[in-house]
Amino acid sequence: MNLKSRRFFNKFGGGTLAVVSVLATKEAQGGQAVLMAPPPVTLQSAAAQDDSTNNEMNVFMPSYGGRESGVAEPFKFGPVVFRPHPYYHFLYASGIQSGTNNSQSSIIQEFAPGMAVDFGRHWVLDYTPTIRFYSNRAFRNSVDHAATLSGGTSYEDWAFNLSQSYTKSDAPQVDTAAQTQTEGFDTEFGAQRELNDKLNLQLGVSQVFNFVSGLQDSRQWSTMDWLNYVYNKRLNFGVGVGGGYVMISSDSNPPSNNPDQAFEQMQARVQWRATDKLGFSVNAGLEDLQNLAPGYKDELNPTFGATIDYALFEHTDIMLAAGRTVSSSDYSISTQSTEVTSVNVTLNQRLLQEFNLMVSFGYSQTDYTVALGNISTPRTDDSYNFNVRLGHSFLKRGNVAVTYQYSDNKSSAAGFSYNSNQIGFEIGYSY
Repeated sequence: MNLKSRRFFNKFGGGTLAVVSVLATKEAQGGQAVLMAPPPVTLQSAAAQDDSTNNEMNVFMPSYGGRESGVAEPFKFGPVVFRPHPYYHFLYASGIQSGTNNSQSSIIQEFAPGMAVDFGRHWVLDYTPTIRFYSNRAFRNSVDHAATLSGGTSYEDWAFNLSQSYTKSDAPQVDTAAQTQTEGFDTEFGAQRELNDKLNLQLGVSQVFNFVSGLQDSRQWSTMDWLNYVYNKRLNFGVGVGGGYVMISSDSNPPSNNPDQAFEQMQARVQWRATDKLGFSVNAGLEDLQNLAPGYKDELNPTFGATIDYALFEHTDIMLAAGRTVSSSDYSISTQSTEVTSVNVTLNQRLLQEFNLMVSFGYSQTDYTVALGNISTPRTDDSYNFNVRLGHSFLKRGNVAVTYQYSDNKSSAAGFSYNSNQIGFEIGYSY
């Protein structure tokens, strides 16, 4: 990558070698998971991590999940590096729904023998199966799959990135109040170029396929393109336009008959590193959604996203995030769209130089909307989540933690409300 391209990606989050979130104008609505999620595993290439570390917009780096620099690579063969990241999670959970109006308790054990492969400094392939066992026979044991190929390259003043991911899951979902088999394919491609010292261009296209067994399938093609103005290295502005098409089919009996959708979107955003300890990122816009069938009304939806990063002290980080998204309603076939508004606050605190404490609280409101005749909302869910994770690193690349999650979902539809407590222990090692 030439020096001019590297300066561009340092300003905009290492975009050459990692897929940036602006590529997708409208993500396919993934089901809201009930079970506590594992900690993130870094899937960026080495060059992408270098760019991210040097990014002037970063107030703080992730507390865990990054790769330790200067540590020997025992599975390196020329330019190819194999990085196993095995993970085990023991969880006791109450209030997990095996069906509407049917909450259960269970011991859940998860084994995830994942493997990432670095092809040089620019490409990473990862595959992680998750083998899940339930002590309660109301749930079926399952094997989830997740695979991702991501990377990028540059040519003269252009830089390109590509990501292809595949997921298959059979985990309990809030939307369906039951274990739900899902399968997803996500392809994203981006191209970026500096026009001059102040202006740069970001172009992105995405293809997202989401298949929900027994319910609804969606295939989405979209684009989002940005013109950015760099006021200085810590303040920039952008305007974006995009659009897409969603093709909908149904596996349900009787079929849902939900119409295909088309949408256009306009966005504006600001990124500002106000001080060494404080950073802001805000985007807002409108989406014009058309349901492509007679009798269905169009919808004009506001969308937004915002994050505030604050390094309160040297080892104390606070992040506040909020957003609103609109997508096809794959998990509720009696509606056409799902509107999710959420806010989350996360505190990361290092304790005694040896432990890392993460505490988060989140709230989300999910509206399942109907666009046939008068627009109405037949179902609204208000969800509250509280998470605590106390972790300790060992042998430079290992991590052990105790976890707790409280979830409360209040639904206007009968059978979808639940209250869950989950306490667990996890251990992992990531090369």
